[in-house]
Amino acid sequence: MDERTRYEAVSSRDARFDGVFFFAVETTGIYCRPSCPAVTPKRQNVRFYPTAAAAQGNGFRACRRCRPDAVPGSADWNVRADAVGRAMRMIGDGVVDREGVPGLAHRLGYSSRQVQRQLNAELGAGPVALARAQRAHTARVLLQTTGLPVTEIAFASGFASVRQFNDTIRQIYARTPSALRAEAGTGLGAAVREARTTGIPLRLAHRGPYAAREVFDLLAAETVARIEEVSGAAGARTYRRTLRLPYGTGIVAVDERSAGSWLDARIHLTDLRDLTTAVQRLRRLFDLDADPYAVDERLGADPLLAPGVAARPGLRSPGAADPEEFAVRTLVGRDVAERMVETYGKVLDVPCGGLTHVFPEPGVLAGAADGAELRALAGALADGDVRLDAGADRDEAEQALPRLPGIGPAAAALIRMRALGDPDVDPDGRPEAERWRPWRSYGVRHLGLL
Repeated sequence: MDERTRYEAVSSRDARFDGVFFFAVETTGIYCRPSCPAVTPKRQNVRFYPTAAAAQGNGFRACRRCRPDAVPGSADWNVRADAVGRAMRMIGDGVVDREGVPGLAHRLGYSSRQVQRQLNAELGAGPVALARAQRAHTARVLLQTTGLPVTEIAFASGFASVRQFNDTIRQIYARTPSALRAEAGTGLGAAVREARTTGIPLRLAHRGPYAAREVFDLLAAETVARIEEVSGAAGARTYRRTLRLPYGTGIVAVDERSAGSWLDARIHLTDLRDLTTAVQRLRRLFDLDADPYAVDERLGADPLLAPGVAARPGLRSPGAADPEEFAVRTLVGRDVAERMVETYGKVLDVPCGGLTHVFPEPGVLAGAADGAELRALAGALADGDVRLDAGADRDEAEQALPRLPGIGPAAAALIRMRALGDPDVDPDGRPEAERWRPWRSYGVRHLGLL
């Protein structure tokens, strides 16, 4: 997009571009999402940025009306398989917060200086600034939805000190943490008690139409007992599951009924430092950073898919909440996976309804599981010979998987599509799918529902 096109999107308050770019107004010192309802500023006063972190790094504060930090992520990071795309997925998963820039660089196979240079060149912000913007958003969510002490929120959000936390909140939101909390009315009594008992309430933003029924149908069909469940009647279902996270475990719940531009969710965590990672895994599972406008435009031009695209606008290609778990489930099937959970899964300290376990780690399965094929896959995942984390190289993973016994090319492609969230995969290698690029995964979903 050139700047003229971006300004047209701002002038028309086009929500299709929320998260794709941000604009800042020099006369007010504020940055916004393209759909901001405020009066459109004059063109000469507007500057455009590819990320919120870039706008913040240039001294602009977040708009109070449109909350630009809460937009869906750019679909570019799902499409791109280069170092920048991989870096963005890992930053979203909290790698910089846990391992620092050296850890991110090591995972990418570059030096810290190379990573810094590439991100700055393309995004106008380095990995520290991008992680800082994400920490600020996490902090705002905790301030406005829980009654946790400010000190706990600072460290749960990933900040190294309370002073750093306070300075960042003031710079980005132009308010103190206490003022930000008071603004949402969540600092007192019943609201706090409810948040503590029902989990952290979240709005998982998406752009454009969202075909929730088809996503929940798929999740219900794949449910593995003790770690997942879907309850309620169609149209008002709730998907719940357990998560194995870097610092502890979690239980998440997502409602089928879409409230306009988001899905309602609740998250219980044993360690609040896992909030950012848990949210990103839900976003990948529900494919919330997709660009349905681009997908539907491309696929709707195909006579084979056009009726399905018209009937199901905004169809998503769901990912996986735990990539390693999905790979194991692809190999062994649902029934065996349920027996594995019961035998090897970690039991929750506090079970919640039908959710009683967390899916077993690859290291546990490698040493205890029956069957040579499963031991080989679990061992490769545990040793790092096959990587399926947020920043994994998709080509390397797809090439490595078929070298393991029991995993053919179609299964490897399915793992790439779901576990690694690749939007351009056809596990069956259909010739007609070539014209669906770069959205073959969505074409496969439509084809399966025809």
